[in-house]
Amino acid sequence: MSAGTVAETVGAVLASLGVDIAFGVVGSGNFHVTNALVAHGVRFVAARHEGGAATMADAHARMTGRVGVLSVHQGPGLTNALTGVTEAAKSRTPLVVLAGEVTAPRSNFFVDQAALAAAVGAVPMRVGSAPDAAALTAEAFRAARDGRRTVLLNLPLEVQALAVSGPSGAGGRETGPAGAAGSAEAGGSAGLAGRTGEARPLPAGPDPVEAARLAEILAGVRRPVFVAGRGARTARRELEDLADLTGALLATSAVAKGLFRGSPWDLDVSGGFASPLAAELIRDADVVVGWGCALNMWTTRHGTLVGPDAVVVQVDLDPEALGAHRPVDLGVTGDVARTARAVADLLGDGAAARPVPGAPAGERGGTRAVPGEAGTRAGPGRAGYRSEALALRIAREVRWRDVPYADESGDGRIDPRTLTIALDDLLPAERVVCPDSGNFMGYPAMFMDVPDEGGFCFTQAFQSIGLGLATAIGAALARPDRLAVAALGDGGALMGVSELETVVRLGLRMVVVVYDDEAYGAEVHHFGPDGHPLDTVVFPPADIAGIARGFGFEAVTVRAPGDLAAVARWLDGPRERPLLVHARVTRARGAWWLEEAFRGH
Repeated sequence: MSAGTVAETVGAVLASLGVDIAFGVVGSGNFHVTNALVAHGVRFVAARHEGGAATMADAHARMTGRVGVLSVHQGPGLTNALTGVTEAAKSRTPLVVLAGEVTAPRSNFFVDQAALAAAVGAVPMRVGSAPDAAALTAEAFRAARDGRRTVLLNLPLEVQALAVSGPSGAGGRETGPAGAAGSAEAGGSAGLAGRTGEARPLPAGPDPVEAARLAEILAGVRRPVFVAGRGARTARRELEDLADLTGALLATSAVAKGLFRGSPWDLDVSGGFASPLAAELIRDADVVVGWGCALNMWTTRHGTLVGPDAVVVQVDLDPEALGAHRPVDLGVTGDVARTARAVADLLGDGAAARPVPGAPAGERGGTRAVPGEAGTRAGPGRAGYRSEALALRIAREVRWRDVPYADESGDGRIDPRTLTIALDDLLPAERVVCPDSGNFMGYPAMFMDVPDEGGFCFTQAFQSIGLGLATAIGAALARPDRLAVAALGDGGALMGVSELETVVRLGLRMVVVVYDDEAYGAEVHHFGPDGHPLDTVVFPPADIAGIARGFGFEAVTVRAPGDLAAVARWLDGPRERPLLVHARVTRARGAWWLEEAFRGH
């Protein structure tokens, strides 16, 4: 790789490491580094707002499993992107944020960008000199990839223009993602090691003692349930093999929805979106194992889905995640697939019936004794929770659309359940559903099926509205073989409305569904029952379909099920333009799952 400026080197190194797409909004501070990416074959996707660009990069990384790249201007470019960057950081999305930076405190653009990154959980780094440019860029990439972190690589303007002498390839210095000389922020320590927000390689594990304790627990229980999270999205086969050995039922967190689609033991999502049958079965489990899953209040429905006597186990690649949201009886550090294989091997050869190395007599790796018969061995094909009768119940009752409800459509408004079920029937099975946050968000999550774990993109760790449309753009670019479906509330749709132009400009044939109750519905249903004034959270009607047509969409307004015929016509046609479905939904009551969530506030 030929030498050039620092900006050119950064772009060249990222391209050499396999980056083939980047998102952003170009200003003077990131003009040269973005052009360097393009010059080395990286596709640049220009968004209309940095917040949208950040979320597009986040969603694309989630859908591909590859490191995302975001390019933004200094100062306001970064602050505009900050909500999307926060979402990525909280979700442990591997993302490199390239940001121009001014270092003169009197500049209008000056802000402590490193402090901003650290405040939201991202890892701040800075290219401080020309000789270190290639190595630090590679280090930032590895920190994102190996540590599953969002990394801000600050590029001071005066440094970007410096000449880099000699080869500027990624292999200039093979350092780990933490602690290399020159990676510290100005005025900071000599490296990242030991600092808050440190990025470091995560162990593959599992520890043999912890794996043996988990095998012993699973050997001694009768009603196990596995809950798989984002960290388990590539481990379906291993988890199903272990579940077959133990008779476990299978559920997911919302971000891993679809992982076990097609299995007769799939309970779909655990937590606030769980169907009544799924909630009943999870609540009756004698052991709940979270695989790459935070087991937070949403996944456990504020703890109510975990029975009082259930043993709780958590398996995660990051030891700091174990027990972070609730106490666990056993935490196992390790890669989900490797851990599941190790435990299955122990159960298969009877090792779980033997004493656990290093464990006191009678201890089962937790704070209380494990239910079941001590020493009971789980042989191949153990029934566990499974029975023919239960399989029939799951097939008939586990989907939300099979739960009876009173259709409240009327007076020019459609029940969001009726709307979503109809769309579920109309839209092709090969889809990626991308919900925004808000009062409506449970409907697409609960009433739309997805083909697999790649069919649901849920950027909800920060619970910000306005990210859904950008999420769908990133997902659509990552999975062009599937129809991207953005599911938005009217508030979030109007927050991110500028990205409708991005959809049209990129030629994306997606469907955008807007659940319009003419309000910030979550606040209406949170505060309204107590008699608080709601003038600040309700709005006059907006012609969202007309707005979409102005950007170049086809659009239809839906007030009753019959209006969805226009959606069917679009699906049957050439789909030359994206489609926006403006649904005037009923608004007399809030979503029941949201009412439950409010009890935790």
